[in-house]
Amino acid sequence: MRSADDWFSEYGDSHRNSTNKVLHCICVPAIVISVIGLLWALPFPQFSAEQALWLNWGTLVMLAGLGFYFLISAALAIGMVPVLGVIVLVVLWLARLPWPLWRSCALIFVIAWIGQFIGHAIEGQRPSFFKDLKFLLIGPLWLLGFVYRRLGIGY
Repeated sequence: MRSADDWFSEYGDSHRNSTNKVLHCICVPAIVISVIGLLWALPFPQFSAEQALWLNWGTLVMLAGLGFYFLISAALAIGMVPVLGVIVLVVLWLARLPWPLWRSCALIFVIAWIGQFIGHAIEGQRPSFFKDLKFLLIGPLWLLGFVYRRLGIGY
């Protein structure tokens, strides 16, 4: 399995421009929120009322993502736990709006991807996921890796 530094180095090759980086700092979390929200809104078989809030496609995908992150770096995966907690809180807030959750998430998804592609047009590089779809999962971890480096936390 490739190390976090290996993933980040390759991902960073198409994320050097400062405007593209800023757009990614805004758009990557927005995309993650929107995808989790869209998955949260999909019908899921429920076995009890307690499961209705927490057991859904969104939480299952988050758990699978955490598993992938643990294969790359336990320290980064542990750091993603509170990040995903905040994402869940945002999704729950979006679910309380007076329209369906999927509508808010679809709008966020489209706007955030437009921002991503504008950033890559400015950068003059294709998005990394065109080379390997796993880079869709690396984006959020790359942002967390940046925070870790700024705080002097090893991974």
